[in-house]
Amino acid sequence: MQYKVYGKQNRDVIILLHGGGLSWWNYREVSERLQNDFQIIIPILDGHAGSDENFTTIKDNADEIISFIDMNFGGSVLLIGGLSLGGQILLEMLSQRKSICRFAMVESAAVIPSKLIYSLIKPVFGGCYGLIRQKWFSKLQFRSLRMKPELFNDYYQDTCGITKQNMIAFLQESSMYFIKKSLGECVAEIHLFVGERENKRILFSARKLHETLEKSNLHILPTMYHGEFSINHTDLYVKELFAIVKQH
Repeated sequence: MQYKVYGKQNRDVIILLHGGGLSWWNYREVSERLQNDFQIIIPILDGHAGSDENFTTIKDNADEIISFIDMNFGGSVLLIGGLSLGGQILLEMLSQRKSICRFAMVESAAVIPSKLIYSLIKPVFGGCYGLIRQKWFSKLQFRSLRMKPELFNDYYQDTCGITKQNMIAFLQESSMYFIKKSLGECVAEIHLFVGERENKRILFSARKLHETLEKSNLHILPTMYHGEFSINHTDLYVKELFAIVKQH
């Protein structure tokens, strides 16, 4: 796995896990704001542009990042954040290692499996994959994701770098992710973030996680859609992160 690093060594470590179909630039502005206070590490998830492995499973990605933390940071870091697919990988890490981090920021992670979504991914993305390299089509997709316009070049370049096999693999895997029983044993302080205008499956997932993790904190973000918190609202994300770790 490849890693993008900000900040200096010998500082508290924050790991940020980007969303599916995105890459390290998901957290570029956040990392630039945090780099004077922390060491920020952004793994490039398997199967994404710039990665060195094809995507297999959420568990495999979680295993690899846990091994990286074990090897470099003695088995635990200060905080891990994750958006969507990255949030699912974070939940899997917390399920496997209850003390992998002191604080967790889980953003818009689906934990309600959908066989319907799973069954549609291959025909839908298999059929339109050839259009991805067409800028007009990519711009339509980009607009639907509501990311700020200056990220389009990053989005277009990296989307073109994802193979059809990998795109189908991580979308299918994400569509079937569910809460593991062992997640309830997690000792990290968990903060769940979800946009008020996200789809019902994501909103229900946030509530289900909050019910499962009795000591978790649920933050419903007014007027926000999927992914907007970490991608479009750097100031608010950084403010929330500092508020979470302030007791450290």
